[in-house]
Amino acid sequence: MKYLSLASVLFLTIIFGCKSTQPLLTIPTNIEERSLDTIMVTAPEFNLEEEVAMEEEEEDYELPSFNPSAERTFDLLHTKLDIRFNWEKQQVIGAANLLLKPFFYETDQLVLDAKGFEFNEIRFADAKAPLKYEYDGQQVVINLNKIYTRTDTLEIFIDYVATPEASGGSSAITSDKGLFFINPTGEDNKPQQIWTQGETEHNSKWFPTIDKPNERTTQEMYITVQDKYRTLSNGLLIESKDNEDGTRTDYWKMDQPHAPYLFMVAVGEFAVVQERWQDIMLEYYVEPKYRERAKEIFPNTPKMLTFFSEKLGIKYPWQKYAQIVVRDYVSGAMENTTAVIFGEFMHEKDYGEIYSEKIVAHEMFHHWFGDYVTTESWANLTMNEGFANYSEYLWIEENYGRAEADYHWLQELRDYLSEAAFHPLIHYGYGDKEEMFDRHSYNKGGLVLHMLRNYVGDEAFWAALNLYLTRNAYTEVEADELRLAFEDVTGKDLIWFFEQWFFEAGHPQLDIQYDYDEATQKAIVTVEQQQDAKEMVPIFQLPVTIDIYTAPDKKMSQEVMINERLQTFEFDVSARPKLINFDADRVLLAVKQDNKTTEEYFFQLNHTPLFLDRYEAMQSLAQSDTADTRRIFEAALKDEFYALRAFGVYQVELSEPLVEQIIELTKSDPHPDVRSAAVERLIETQDPQYANVFEQVLETEESADVKGMAYQGLGALYVANGDVSKLSFFEEHWSKIEQYDALTFLGAYAELLTQADTPKILESAKKLKEVALTDSSIFRRFGATNAINTLHAHLYQLAEDAAESNIMQFADADAEVMEMLNEVLEKETDPQLQQVYVNFPNPLPKE
Repeated sequence: MKYLSLASVLFLTIIFGCKSTQPLLTIPTNIEERSLDTIMVTAPEFNLEEEVAMEEEEEDYELPSFNPSAERTFDLLHTKLDIRFNWEKQQVIGAANLLLKPFFYETDQLVLDAKGFEFNEIRFADAKAPLKYEYDGQQVVINLNKIYTRTDTLEIFIDYVATPEASGGSSAITSDKGLFFINPTGEDNKPQQIWTQGETEHNSKWFPTIDKPNERTTQEMYITVQDKYRTLSNGLLIESKDNEDGTRTDYWKMDQPHAPYLFMVAVGEFAVVQERWQDIMLEYYVEPKYRERAKEIFPNTPKMLTFFSEKLGIKYPWQKYAQIVVRDYVSGAMENTTAVIFGEFMHEKDYGEIYSEKIVAHEMFHHWFGDYVTTESWANLTMNEGFANYSEYLWIEENYGRAEADYHWLQELRDYLSEAAFHPLIHYGYGDKEEMFDRHSYNKGGLVLHMLRNYVGDEAFWAALNLYLTRNAYTEVEADELRLAFEDVTGKDLIWFFEQWFFEAGHPQLDIQYDYDEATQKAIVTVEQQQDAKEMVPIFQLPVTIDIYTAPDKKMSQEVMINERLQTFEFDVSARPKLINFDADRVLLAVKQDNKTTEEYFFQLNHTPLFLDRYEAMQSLAQSDTADTRRIFEAALKDEFYALRAFGVYQVELSEPLVEQIIELTKSDPHPDVRSAAVERLIETQDPQYANVFEQVLETEESADVKGMAYQGLGALYVANGDVSKLSFFEEHWSKIEQYDALTFLGAYAELLTQADTPKILESAKKLKEVALTDSSIFRRFGATNAINTLHAHLYQLAEDAAESNIMQFADADAEVMEMLNEVLEKETDPQLQQVYVNFPNPLPKE
């Protein structure tokens, strides 16, 4: 499972806006610091009554919150489903055969997860007599009539109707409905589809099962649909049979065991493009209009399969690899075994190839880490998601090089540090399992694996992963099994590493000071760990490489272990170093205050090897405005790495010669991020003379992201000028703008409308309503709805401020806009937009 939902992104967009004004976001260094050495403790006066009260209070113990792995009373061996669908009622009509055996202890009851079911019949598969059962709407408890032992195998038949309903969701998975009907009546402007989303425990809303991650079962799936639809499920399509009533039954078989949450079904009118990788069939399911772009939508799939298979020493372990894009998906993507589901954003080109590749890599790597070897509990979710997140770095490094991979690492670190609260990576104390889909399980998990790889070395890293996968194939795992694999390969005791990074909260906050003693000819590095000792690990053990440069082409590398709260290292150096580069490998998950001089940062910028070295130097030099630093950023406009060119765009002063250079970058820079940054920098000037630059970009640019920025530039100028005659410009172009740019563009349209008269506002609100109700893009629909709400807020305020004689004019207009807004809110069926729309209208109308 991957990425924050669109609903979360859209909600954040309302609050924070769409675009950053910096190409690289700064890692915060102002996290509250507290050193144990600076805390003064004063002994209180002795008071007998207080002592007794404290002792009594201390005796009132409670167990901490703990979410263990699910207890296994039965082992689900095989699941056979025969399902069809009632589109009108949004129901699954199913028959299930479940083959099971008691796990260890004898029992006369079977408990299955089945949420929102009607049962027509429950019996043994080889008998006619029904079994007695009790059902609470969530689980069915079946009386087996006698005691069964672990040597017995039994098969249960269940005839049922499931009506999947949502009861909640999370920032990563916005609805827990399990199975979704898209446009079930065919009345909406989108394809009719059915698809499933089983993680965490939501597949039990459409078939009865033991819906826990530590369960594994093989499967057969008979899916009956109208003949116009294609189906997709796990495993191989064995047979398709035409029925007399115009339907077709597809028989899918999965003969390798996997967790019930990884079961999937998709139904719809899809084009299927196929190719082979070795002896494995690759299938790309897309809407027919995207057939020609199918391989581009899922870029480099065969190459990734080769890379991961060779590195892990375990060939892709499943029967096929299918990828499908569906409408209104409630998450980014999902690693269902052999059949990955993606949201419709994959159809678009806006994100760029690397973004799409990261998602493809993430879900593919899950087929080893998550599907082949599965977390035993949601508290251990990082055993799935940390690996999948790290696969993004591994693939980018392989295909694009270390600089691009480290740029990705930087953003992963930034996102983790932005999390509001820190908790252990293996988090048994979560409040709800859906909370585990956060930047700890994903970002921190990947960052920790990167440090582990650096510590043991590449050869040992891949050998240990091979052992871990081989030893635990088709089983559930916890973090200690990973530790044992690494220990058995390397011979190192790694308890210290796993304890502090997996089982404790937080990360180090380091203050690093440098000095040189001329008398003893020693370079001195002092490191203080300043993280809050009450909230995080007081002392982290940190293996670190320190590079000491005595000349541009001369350095010595020192390996040290930081294991004290305040620690000093001394190194024999014959002259004062030009630079001491702490964490020279650039792998530490830490907040660092690196106290170097301006001269040292200049040296670092020009003579150290890694992108992250140069980025850190440029970021620090940006704090000083001197002729030398200005020249640095002017030179950065021609840097070989695009991220540093974009950084330079934001830092240079826009003198006349540099303006011409920035304008030239909008046309000729090879990377869209730099062209977009150049356009944005011109937008910041709010100078109307650059309108012709934006217009030229729209005529010649291929990147939707850069074009979106140019649209924003023109829109901002029109708003600044208050020229309501330009409203038609927005109306002519909003259908061309994709993703987040549509939010800003439609927002600017609404802002300009607030300068128009009331009749024009009402006329335009109707156009916005049409977009909000019918547009295929979730972003444009949201942008239009948000714009209508802006008009409501404007008219509401006008009515508040108006003289008594004019109040009704604005109140009546606001009522008309509110009617449009409520119609949109009522008719929107996308669960992600529904989640965001709870914030509308704002302000609430008066009663």
